[in-house]
Amino acid sequence: MSFKTSASKIIDTLDSLDKEKIDNSILKLADRIVLAINNGGKVLICGNGGSAAEAEHFAAELVCKFQKVRKALPAITLHSNIPTVTAIGNDFKFEDIFSRNLEAFGDKNDILITMSTSGNSQNVINALKLANEMQIYSFTLTGNDGGKVKSISDDVFLVQSNVVSTIQEIHLMFLHALCNEIDRNEF
Repeated sequence: MSFKTSASKIIDTLDSLDKEKIDNSILKLADRIVLAINNGGKVLICGNGGSAAEAEHFAAELVCKFQKVRKALPAITLHSNIPTVTAIGNDFKFEDIFSRNLEAFGDKNDILITMSTSGNSQNVINALKLANEMQIYSFTLTGNDGGKVKSISDDVFLVQSNVVSTIQEIHLMFLHALCNEIDRNEF
């Protein structure tokens, strides 16, 4: 697939999205994140594959900086510690890698942000179920028809596409817009 074709798919999918609804979702999520951090909470993030890479990218923007220099913000990905993830996968099961980490590091003042392009990743579903039990607010970035996560997560940003790369590109745009909105706040 050429760059032009790939870009056209992304543009077509972007054109189909309700941008006002997305902007409201970003504002609401940014406000929740700021409130959580100001109340001693942190942002916990998880995803598989490319979504794991985007989770790391988002955490780096919060801990280091996005557009402006500000206080470092507490953000942790639930898959960064490879020995822990492999131990959980081996001693329990791969579907528990995020929920086990959430159990260890999560608190009711935190926010869980999950990413699943299919909406059906069992390890993400398990983390969302545990977040509900722990009374942790959850927000999921997903694709396709939203899958199972759509009914488990507190809020969802859905990219209605079945092209994984397109979904991930738009998720990254969402995360960058979210970082920009977070940067407008004082900590």
